[in-house]
Amino acid sequence: MQNAQKKCLYCDEPLKGRADKKFCDDQCRANYNYHLTKDANNTVRNINRILKKNRALLEEFLGNEKMKKVNSKHLLDKGFQFRFNTHTLQTQKGNYKFCYEFGYLEIEPGKLLIVKNPDLLK
Repeated sequence: MQNAQKKCLYCDEPLKGRADKKFCDDQCRANYNYHLTKDANNTVRNINRILKKNRALLEEFLGNEKMKKVNSKHLLDKGFQFRFNTHTLQTQKGNYKFCYEFGYLEIEPGKLLIVKNPDLLK
């Protein structure tokens, strides 16, 4: 029975050196680990991009005001994605949805109240 030589997990080249070695060099190790996590990292990266855009749009519509009523269609037209938010805050008026420090509350169908800083609502 022949003693099979171990091969690099990434490039399949024969390994030399320690018996427990898994990769032929640091580049193969890095590439192997990158490919293991790239799909999960892409998902997180895409969601973060959406959240940042949502936050920027809320900030843009609010301007220098503390609270402002807007039509939800205006946000949609700019690319706001309502299903993505960082957290919610339940108050007596309803559930505010936040993208970081900027939030909104649907006050009637198609009408939103945009706010900054959830501490203002307490």
